[in-house]
Formats: sequence, C-alpha cells, structure tokens
Amino acid sequence: MSMSTRTIAVSTLVLCAVSSATLLGQQSPSTAATPKVIEFPVTMQQDVTAGKTSTGTKIRARLEVATLLNGTVIPRNAVFSGEVVESAKKTGTTPSRLALQIDSVQWKAGSAPVKLYLTTWYYPTTNATGQNLQYGPTQPANRTWNGEGQYPDPNSKVYRPFPGSDSGKGSTVPDTPSSTTSNRRVPMKDIESARSVDGALDIVSSRTNIKLDKLTTYVLAGDNLLPIK
Repeated sequence: MSMSTRTIAVSTLVLCAVSSATLLGQQSPSTAATPKVIEFPVTMQQDVTAGKTSTGTKIRARLEVATLLNGTVIPRNAVFSGEVVESAKKTGTTPSRLALQIDSVQWKAGSAPVKLYLTTWYYPTTNATGQNLQYGPTQPANRTWNGEGQYPDPNSKVYRPFPGSDSGKGSTVPDTPSSTTSNRRVPMKDIESARSVDGALDIVSSRTNIKLDKLTTYVLAGDNLLPIK
C-alpha cells in the first residue's frame, strides 16, 4: 500500500470516528431525558378519612385547571372517578395509609380512561386583600350584628339602623384578607409517598391520621412528582 493510500485510509477512519461521536452526543440528551409526569389539581367531592372511609368507596374529584392529556384538553370542572384502594388509621407505631386510584375522567364533550393516584402534593390557600364583609367595622367587639342590618344600642332599647344616619358619610369599607388558592403546589406536612404491593401509590403519615377535605386542592398524578425548581 502506498503512502498516499494509507493517508487516505487513516483520514477516512478519523472522519468516521468523529461523525459517530457527534451522532452519539446528539442522541444522548433525548435518551437520558426523564418523561414528564402530568399532574391534575382537583378538589374532592367528598371528605375522605384514612381508616374511616372504607376501601372500595367510590370517589369523585373535580378538575380545577384545564390540563392537556395525550393531545386532548381536559377542561376545568371535568370529573375524575375512582375508588379508595387502601385506608388505614394510625394506631400506635403503625402509620396511617391512604390510597386513591382514579380510573376515568368525564366532561361534557367526552371522556377518557386514566390511571392516576393521589400524591403528597396540594395547593395551599393564601391571604389576598379583599372587601371586608364584616358589618360595622367601628363597633366594639361586644356588639354583634343581629342579622337585620341593625346594631343594638346598649344605652337604650332603641335599635340604630346600619349604617346609621350619623355614621361617617363617604367612608369606604376597609380591606381585609380573604382566602385564595396559591398557584404553586407544596408537599403535605408530615406525609410521605410509598408503593403498595400492587404498585399503587400510597400516602403515608406516622404523625397524624390522614384526612382529605372538600376545600383543599390536591394533586392527582400517575407517579411521584418532583419538587418545582
């Protein structure tokens, strides 16, 4: 083999090696990418208490925010249906356990099968400034509204209309904190997630008995959720 032939052969091998490395470098991010877990913020349509609500109890939850699932938009107020698959009260050293499995979601224009579980995440309520709905803000604490728009005068038997004719005209009702739902989820306090023997996602607490109410926005998902960065 001549010198020029060997030079061409070596150059070809180097070019192939560089091309292969570049191709592998381009493929590695997609191969290592972690699949995104879709979450559904919902409010329960009934209270659920570990150990009190029996397994097999049918449950329903209402979607609070429209969510995209497999190319289909699940609209707000869609209803998720499922059942309680584990319910154990905290006793001594035995932790409280609760597992909800959701099998379907239905809305006005359609429905879809799903496989979701209750996670350890929820959306807390926060204080927001709003209108004060307490009547008579200048009245002492021992004077209560009688439900008829009047306050009793402790010095006489005559009821004074509310607002009174001698009240400050042009005064505005002061603001007071009102409760709104946060747009950022947080983990439930003293509650962890665990896998049951059948693969279901349980929430577990060694400190308290788990209770779900109808005023809190919980999170359904097909798997554990990662913290928001």
